[in-house]
Amino acid sequence: MKDRLFLVALLTLSSFSCLAAEAGPACSAKRTNIESQLSEAKARGRSHEEAGLNRALRANKANCTDESLAKDRDARIQKAQRELAKRESELASTERDGRSKKIEKRRMKLEEARRELADAEKPLVE
Repeated sequence: MKDRLFLVALLTLSSFSCLAAEAGPACSAKRTNIESQLSEAKARGRSHEEAGLNRALRANKANCTDESLAKDRDARIQKAQRELAKRESELASTERDGRSKKIEKRRMKLEEARRELADAEKPLVE
């Protein structure tokens, strides 16, 4: 009797966890991306990269929600916006000082910050 009760409880809990683990479209897209990177890493024999991607895949399967991805995306956007503002300020300061050698370096860093912001602003699911 106890064994039956245990089995029923176990089946009930596992069915609830299966329902809770249903991934949204953003998580599915991220999982697909990780899996393709994992295939590439295996093909090229990059064992360290493969191990990291396996960890990321396990974490995605265990914890990913579309809400958490949206929150992470918003945080990345805010960080990239702060970095862009910092780079713009540095370039303006360097241009005021007239240091021509550093101006080009600052412009390159500004362009890099713009690319990072554009990358952060990409939609979760295309």
